[in-house]
Amino acid sequence: MNIKEIKDMIVLMNENSLTELEIEKDGMRIRLKKGRGGEFENTIEAVPRGHAAEASQPAAKGALEKNTVEIKSPMVGTFYRSPSPEAPPYVNIGDVIEPGQVICVIEAMKLMNEIKSEVKGKIVDIPVDNAEPIEYGQDLFVIEPL
Repeated sequence: MNIKEIKDMIVLMNENSLTELEIEKDGMRIRLKKGRGGEFENTIEAVPRGHAAEASQPAAKGALEKNTVEIKSPMVGTFYRSPSPEAPPYVNIGDVIEPGQVICVIEAMKLMNEIKSEVKGKIVDIPVDNAEPIEYGQDLFVIEPL
């Protein structure tokens, strides 16, 4: 985790009126918390490999398998698999996706943000349900790269 990512987390907290945010990435866990006066308190710790993924997302066990890549949420919001309730999902398990292809929408602060794939591959799992609230860094899709 670098300074820019931490600054982005602070901006995310301020934009969404959050008082606490905890994120785990690359074997590191960071917890940001605003005190009573609005000042930030933080905690950073190393997380043993394997332990964090199993504890935080047991539904994504397939993501721990070899030769898969997770597409993670770039923001806090609500996950939608299709552009509208009547429309078919952008993608389904088994579909092959291309870089730049829209794969879902995340609603954040009344704005619909299209999420595009950065990899070419086959979707092997979608561990999030439609219209479910999601966190920053949460697995949205598990991809088998092609």
